[in-house]
Amino acid sequence: MNTTEKVIFEQFPYWERAFGSNSATDKAELLVFVGCGTSFNLALSLAAYSNMAGHKAIAVPGAEWQNRPHAFWPDWPNTHVVALSRSGETTETVAAAKASRASGAFVTAITVEPESSLAKNCDQLISAETHPDEGIVMTVSASLMVLLGLQMIGQEIPSSTVDHAGRLVGALDAILPEVIAGRSHFVFLGGGPLFGVALEGALKLMEMSQIMTQAFHPLEYRHGPISLVDINTAVVMLYSSDQKDAEAKLVDELREKGAIVIGFGGPGDVELPIDVDLSLAGLVVLPALQILGERAAQARQIDTVSPRHLTKVVKLA
Repeated sequence: MNTTEKVIFEQFPYWERAFGSNSATDKAELLVFVGCGTSFNLALSLAAYSNMAGHKAIAVPGAEWQNRPHAFWPDWPNTHVVALSRSGETTETVAAAKASRASGAFVTAITVEPESSLAKNCDQLISAETHPDEGIVMTVSASLMVLLGLQMIGQEIPSSTVDHAGRLVGALDAILPEVIAGRSHFVFLGGGPLFGVALEGALKLMEMSQIMTQAFHPLEYRHGPISLVDINTAVVMLYSSDQKDAEAKLVDELREKGAIVIGFGGPGDVELPIDVDLSLAGLVVLPALQILGERAAQARQIDTVSPRHLTKVVKLA
């Protein structure tokens, strides 16, 4: 068992310690979830969850919010910026936080490094302890930042969430890597708050296994990208409870065209039940998507402890 694999399976005690560690925000301004890479994917899902909970929100990449916030919200100084960064040292995210505060916006930092630059340049710090062995690929910290972000918007997370996530990652791992053997084209589909999670699943697979991947809103996939589907395609469908019938019809079409489908919460060649409401589904599926990337990498004999061209912290000169 390599370090990446070990950390994925050992993340759940860190979830338990983070339960109830932060309270819901009482700020009324627009929430702007800001991050880079994995953190931006998480920001997309957290913004959607925030809107569903009644808190107006958008998600913006760190560099975009730093350089052209007016393109995303005209009254951008009067916002509540939520900056996500595992290290708290990501250049664009720290710069976005500094620029936001200088212009009058309230800034909350969500990070696992409470002594970081981001933690020192915010109005409110939300932090949790992460696994000390986590390496370049973000796994435990990603899950923790989603958990903290959900609590920030008032989402109650029961302790049973840990059991649900653990069962799901175990169920998928039991059929990997055989179910994806020979597949070279991977597609992740998720709608609403699951779109950011689908993007994160695609990013994990890409950076861990060096396989080209894509992510789409499910019903958008018919509008062009479906032309690439053949027997080399593996599709990960993150079903939404409110759109399950429409998504299942799409899955039928994809299977007819030769794709193998892993269905989280719905039909597929492999069907994995999700025993939580949509409001928690994004958090629960993350570890399973992480182990998918790890097993795909192992099948290609790629070491995820030292992925090509990647560093744990992205700092720009």
